[in-house]
Amino acid sequence: QVQLVESGGGLVQAGGSLRLSCEFSRSIFSINLVGWYRQAPGKARELVARLTSGGTTTYADSVKGRFTISISRDNAKNTVYLQMNSLKFEDTAVYYCNVVLSDGRTRYDYWGQGTQVTVSS
Repeated sequence: QVQLVESGGGLVQAGGSLRLSCEFSRSIFSINLVGWYRQAPGKARELVARLTSGGTTTYADSVKGRFTISISRDNAKNTVYLQMNSLKFEDTAVYYCNVVLSDGRTRYDYWGQGTQVTVSS
């Protein structure tokens, strides 16, 4: 079982920046992709950014040019980041980290507990 630990959310003024982190232990399984999703009150969860094992990134149109997803690795853990710049009021939501691992045959999907991002106008 892989646990994702998110951090970095908070309250920020419009135009400001935040960096979200999602830490998880190294696994014998390979990483297929990592991503960030968000869910605002009364709305469905939506993809914000995704990074595949091949290095391909996908961003929601609403965050292109403002958000950047990346991943770092050391001997013990992996950390997925979401750098968020030029934040807008409409970026307010709970942000969830998603990690997909694979053993070559089976896909394993993991989610973080969510971190609140609130942007004041």
